[in-house]
Amino acid sequence: MKLYRVITFIFLLIALLVPSLSVAERIKDLASIQGVRSNQLIGYGLVVGLDGSGDQTTQTPFTVQSIINMLGQLGVNLPPGTNLQLRNVAAVMVTATLPPFAKPGQNIDVTVSSMGNAKSLRGGTLVMTPLKGVDSQVYAMAQGNILVGGVGAAAAGSSVQINHLSVGRISAGATVEREVPSTLGQGDYVNLELNTTDFTTVQRIVDAINHTIAPNIATAIDGRMVQVRAPTPSNQRVMFIAQLESLEITPALGAAKVIVNSRTGSVVMSQTVKLNASAVAHGNLSIIINSEPIISQPGAFAERGETVVAQRAQVEIRTEEGNLMVVPSGADLGEVVKALTAIGATTQDLLSILQALKAAGSLRADLEII
Repeated sequence: MKLYRVITFIFLLIALLVPSLSVAERIKDLASIQGVRSNQLIGYGLVVGLDGSGDQTTQTPFTVQSIINMLGQLGVNLPPGTNLQLRNVAAVMVTATLPPFAKPGQNIDVTVSSMGNAKSLRGGTLVMTPLKGVDSQVYAMAQGNILVGGVGAAAAGSSVQINHLSVGRISAGATVEREVPSTLGQGDYVNLELNTTDFTTVQRIVDAINHTIAPNIATAIDGRMVQVRAPTPSNQRVMFIAQLESLEITPALGAAKVIVNSRTGSVVMSQTVKLNASAVAHGNLSIIINSEPIISQPGAFAERGETVVAQRAQVEIRTEEGNLMVVPSGADLGEVVKALTAIGATTQDLLSILQALKAAGSLRADLEII
């Protein structure tokens, strides 16, 4: 009954989040415009000003080499063979996401992650670092004070730490230096790319566009792309895309799927899961082993002997009566759960029962075990 109440609560929660199977959604939430995408940037830099929590330079030679190169670019030439022992510098990787249509001069957030053995980046400052794209071109420059969400302290061999100290973030820490060319204003068409492949949803999008905006301007390319003829001038094209994104359609229900997590024992089923007529038998076999020590020692006046400790075990086997539950053909998700919980199936039992139903061809859904 406890399992049934938990699963019932989950289904009620899903019902509250998804009040109806026929809820209209905006095309903006179902698809994206081809060519309107973000780009990943990466860079290598140095964080300075740490309070003795930086890299141990004897174990991270790339940190020392980076410091020497940086000082050389600033006009400071160190004598050959100089042995630097610095604890307030850390080598880091800097990552950022360049949003679509970002223009030079705009600011973006960056994430700074330690590469060496620095204990903490808290209180450090990132030195000017170029951020490059996949084409090795510099698209932004990052610099600024790092904000670390964690905190830690150590004394007399004891330490305490909350959250992660070797990763920080700089809000608006990078300035865009180069614009990524966009293909949105080129050609006579714009392409809508669905977030998930579904032929039914693609056809409904095509019908909605041709019926609401203009006839015969939308064409389905495949199960994920819709090609729409759009005006050429930039201003009109932007208005046209805004009109496309605001259209509402009813997406098709996704494929029936059951996801089983074998490590945690959790089972998640979509609303479209159905069962063919089948019978499920469930029974438990319990083996109980009790062990207790038995102490044997010589009598009070015995001249010889020693105390002996032995073990006495009692083994008991209990077999619970198996239950047989008949599931009608076409049973929906609620009926499946009621049938399984009615015969006393636990979460681990559900894993085996679902696998057996799939193997028997009764479970009309994709069974995915993660």
